[in-house]
Amino acid sequence: MSNSGIVFMLRPNHTMVSEFMLIGFSTFPQFQVIFFVTFLLMYLFTLLGNLLIMLTIWSERSLHTPMYFFLCALSISEIFYTFAIIPRMLTDLVSSHHTISFLGCANQMFFSFTFGFTHSFLLTVMGYDRYVAICHPLRYNVLMNPQGCTWLVTSSWFGGMVMGLVVTLSVFHLTFCGPNKIHHFFCHVPPLVKLACGDISIVSMGVGMVCITALLSCFLLIILSYAFIVATILRIPSAEGRRKAFSTCASHLTVVVVHYGFASVIYLKPKAPESLEGDTLMGITYTALTPFLSPIIFSLRNKELKNALKKVFFSSQCPLGL
Repeated sequence: MSNSGIVFMLRPNHTMVSEFMLIGFSTFPQFQVIFFVTFLLMYLFTLLGNLLIMLTIWSERSLHTPMYFFLCALSISEIFYTFAIIPRMLTDLVSSHHTISFLGCANQMFFSFTFGFTHSFLLTVMGYDRYVAICHPLRYNVLMNPQGCTWLVTSSWFGGMVMGLVVTLSVFHLTFCGPNKIHHFFCHVPPLVKLACGDISIVSMGVGMVCITALLSCFLLIILSYAFIVATILRIPSAEGRRKAFSTCASHLTVVVVHYGFASVIYLKPKAPESLEGDTLMGITYTALTPFLSPIIFSLRNKELKNALKKVFFSSQCPLGL
């Protein structure tokens, strides 16, 4: 290994890593151009889709409701989450210089976990919003008042930041004095912890338990919300009423299934001894594919938002009477 990524510590015969090398997709040299074009298009579509959703919600007064306020916050968190990972990944696909500084790696881990968990917390808040809207419609305006909605979003962002700090400080409190090659396209915890010196089992298990506990807690709260929602919908006498009630939840529920489906594959799948390439490819599902699908799902499965998008972006270009 080159000594360019190593600086000497005060004690003799000990060195400390000052930068890491992201192996990423260099193990698939024949597909790097295809990967670059594909991921670039997905990233641009993700940015455009979320920006269009935010602009539509801001422009259309009928969407100035708690549900779309939370959706706007979700779009912001997705933009920041992908920005923390994908531009660097795209740069590495067209560059031979794959090193990232120690501080840069810590920053990437912090922001990716912060916005990743913010996303999960906001999905949970959106589930609670649908629960109140369907199960307690007469109290909706009281329970979901502007101050309460702002507090829920602020708490989600603060909770994501706490998770980012806990994970990042736990990992970078370790000593890195050996190899500096991360077998991933960003500073992900499992391949990074493997590079640390000494006993890493406590940190590895602790970080894993914190992440899984947080994700499962959010998921169980969403399941609980939908258990009450389904029970309430089934008591609606008319089929049309049941259909309308469930249609307000369809897009959120679909995103939850996609989000937690991919997350469970990542965090709960058994670790094979030699799964470096597989882990790299699997990482695309939650760093690029899930954010890519989210604006599509909300735009296509939410009739109110879909109509607002057409009104805001197409009515002025195709006015009636032409």
